[in-house]
Amino acid sequence: MRDEVERHIDGLADEDLPAYVYDLHALHEHTRALRAALPERVELLYAAKANSDPELLSALSEHVDGFEVASGGELHHIRGHFPGTPIAFGGPGKTPRELAGALDAGVERLHVESEQELRLLTTLLGDRTVDILLRVNLPLALGPVALAMGGQPSPFGLDPADLDRCLAIIAADRRIRLRGVHVHLASGLDATAHLALADDVLAWARDWAHAHRLALSEVNIGGGMGVDYARTEQKFDWPAFGAGLQRLLARHPGLTVRIEPGRSVTVYCGWYVTQVLDLKRSHGQAFAVLRGGTHHLRTPATKQHNQPFRILPVDAWNRAWDRPEAHDEPVTLVGQLCTPKDVLAHRVPVERLRTGDRIAFAMAGAYAWNISHQRFLMHPAPAFHHLDHAPVPAASHP
Repeated sequence: MRDEVERHIDGLADEDLPAYVYDLHALHEHTRALRAALPERVELLYAAKANSDPELLSALSEHVDGFEVASGGELHHIRGHFPGTPIAFGGPGKTPRELAGALDAGVERLHVESEQELRLLTTLLGDRTVDILLRVNLPLALGPVALAMGGQPSPFGLDPADLDRCLAIIAADRRIRLRGVHVHLASGLDATAHLALADDVLAWARDWAHAHRLALSEVNIGGGMGVDYARTEQKFDWPAFGAGLQRLLARHPGLTVRIEPGRSVTVYCGWYVTQVLDLKRSHGQAFAVLRGGTHHLRTPATKQHNQPFRILPVDAWNRAWDRPEAHDEPVTLVGQLCTPKDVLAHRVPVERLRTGDRIAFAMAGAYAWNISHQRFLMHPAPAFHHLDHAPVPAASHP
């Protein structure tokens, strides 16, 4: 946490909590370094599903080649805020209205998920043309991954056996231009595993295109760059990934590779800040009850992990009774919901935690507020703060 962020949090009143605090300066720095690590023939699209906060997207727009959306709602949101930015529209189960909206909005790429979707598209085009990628679920061995999107039976993408029928539809309709394939199979990959998978995907795409006499200009290998909530210092190795892609591209002249990271781009810039309302013991175990909960930050419940956090001590105590606190013991951090599943961190050792102290949950910049069950129990929504200033340099001394 930068000093500027901590000072901002210190200045918030209790009634201003919970709050999301987004460090846009840190986001600029991270995305700039990420972009610099990628070779020329790699295009970077941000997966808006990870966090569609307009101010985050505005910061990202300076560094990315476009946005990836997965619904008509996301498409409308991005087009409304960034009218000229390239958009790729993916995801299964696109409705006729969404497909028509994508055509009206002039999306740069439409990722086709099935033969049915492709046939539906032909009925909506009229005199328009569209550039597409066929999303393919390749039967590639993935090994242990955090989340498998393919490589096995899955609702995502085309079975390779369906590709020939899709090619026949495309060949019969000059309004549809096949630009390449999309193969996103897994999430939670480190750089080495991601590169190995990319190597297999690019080799398959080359051989498939050659066998069918197709001129593919691009392959989208998706996102899925790993984020480790337990070891926050272990970040995806973007320099190694970029260098590895450079070596792969040398074997595929003329090909553009696209990537669509989401979580790994914005997760580190966000903090969910709240306050300890109560500290109590039950059958020998300590529980800290916080303002808010998993209806604001659903990530730990979804991924079944302890959300990393930092204690921000507050020394003021104006009650007439002794201040409840925990010393050198494990504490479970829970929210205000009437369910035992409202747990943000389970039995994490703390040196000292008191009622009235503040908790800043780290890594809350992706798949946090936007995936939470926000209206459950109708608690107030959190506030949102965006900090976009660089640290003040220390004064020099002669």
